[in-house]
Amino acid sequence: MKIGYPCINRSIGCSSGRTFRLSSYSDERLEETVRENLRCLCEILRFNLKECILFFRIGSGLVPFASHPVCTAAWEETFAETFRGIGRFVREHGMRVSMHPDQFVVINAKDPGIVEKSVAELRYHAALLDAMRLDRTAKIQIHVGGVYGDKKASMERFASVYSRLDKSILRRLVVENDDSRYTLADCLRIHEETGIPVLFDVFHHTVNPSGTGVAEAVELSGATWQPHDGIPMIDYSTAMPGGRKGRHAETLDIADFERFLAGTVPTDMDIMLEIKDKEKSALAAVGIARRDGRFLLPRER
Repeated sequence: MKIGYPCINRSIGCSSGRTFRLSSYSDERLEETVRENLRCLCEILRFNLKECILFFRIGSGLVPFASHPVCTAAWEETFAETFRGIGRFVREHGMRVSMHPDQFVVINAKDPGIVEKSVAELRYHAALLDAMRLDRTAKIQIHVGGVYGDKKASMERFASVYSRLDKSILRRLVVENDDSRYTLADCLRIHEETGIPVLFDVFHHTVNPSGTGVAEAVELSGATWQPHDGIPMIDYSTAMPGGRKGRHAETLDIADFERFLAGTVPTDMDIMLEIKDKEKSALAAVGIARRDGRFLLPRER
């Protein structure tokens, strides 16, 4: 079991997602920005290793505008050595990384233009992880997409587009249940049709349930992962007290997290904390998980 958090570390004073306006694009500007983003990503990973946080979601903005036609910079070649070094650091220390494209990536869209742009964005994510020479346990997670007034047809459209994706994308793609449209049961049906692994989001399941308890849901989703996919990944959070429906908590609910771990024994999983205070909650979660037999420290790997 690894504990992680997404994209931003609030403790180290840098961002791995710096960007600039599209109107001011130049290859030189892009390379300058990517160089700084990669430097910061290395700092984040070193911080995480020191704190036994072995799971991290890399932000999509690491290479700004990478999937946009304006991007003409050969960023994969320019930063090839740096990418390989990051991948080597991840592998040597038993860490894991993932990515989660923004909500505009909708492969079941009815508009072919949106699908085309979505696939281009997925190609970028896959190319970035490939540049790190990471195996297929480094995943890219997406949602099913829109319903468009006909859920069955929209799920079929997802499966159809999925079947035509590049192999570099297919080896990494996983699908996640969401908080309003597609339940865990929907995602399991898509898995039956396509074979895509299902990433279980605990909080989304509590907001948009499908008739199973959390422990059973962890088992059902975990069964969709093959050995080459690695340990199943899940997203964990709780509701913000007094917040709108679907809003993630600001900080870890320690009692709930302890109950979650106790209730899912002995199933192994890598847990991404989608909680707003990022590494602060990850540090607290690691402190709790140290008492769990599934959790291993870096030196034990």
